[in-house]
Amino acid sequence: MSAASNLRSQNQFLCSICLEVFTDPVSTPCGHNFCNECITQHWNTKVICDCPLCKEVFFSKPQLKVNTLFSKMVSQFRREAELKASSSSEQQAAKPGEVPCDLCSGTKVKALKSCLVCLVSYCQTHLEPHLTVPVLKKHQLMEPVENLEGRMCLKHLKPLELFCQREQTCVSSCTLL
Repeated sequence: MSAASNLRSQNQFLCSICLEVFTDPVSTPCGHNFCNECITQHWNTKVICDCPLCKEVFFSKPQLKVNTLFSKMVSQFRREAELKASSSSEQQAAKPGEVPCDLCSGTKVKALKSCLVCLVSYCQTHLEPHLTVPVLKKHQLMEPVENLEGRMCLKHLKPLELFCQREQTCVSSCTLL
């Protein structure tokens, strides 16, 4: 599913008043859905009852209907969202001593690979373009390491993969040539 259509499908489960996933969703006579508490509070603060979305005016406070199919869909969406949030944050969070993903914001997820071209460590989510985009598939991936930039030969822009005993320092394979 594309990001745009995923966002659209998520938005259909959000109340336009509180901007949260529906709680006890009800439908107005014009067909719009709101949290029961949100629409009730909205109407209690107004002289005229109207729909917050289409502005249709109701001359008396309308009887709200529960759309059982929509209510079940909201419940399923809420369960799936909670399950996805708990599984992704609990199972993948980088532990002390593990290399974190350089791109994750908030909770740093454990990196699965480091890219020697990008000089970045990636978790499963952020690694995906390197596995699917043709240009990025050519990048050399390795087991995750921290401070990848500090492990590169500045002269040759290659990884420091060898140790020179005479100089007592790490060198790239280009140094041998």
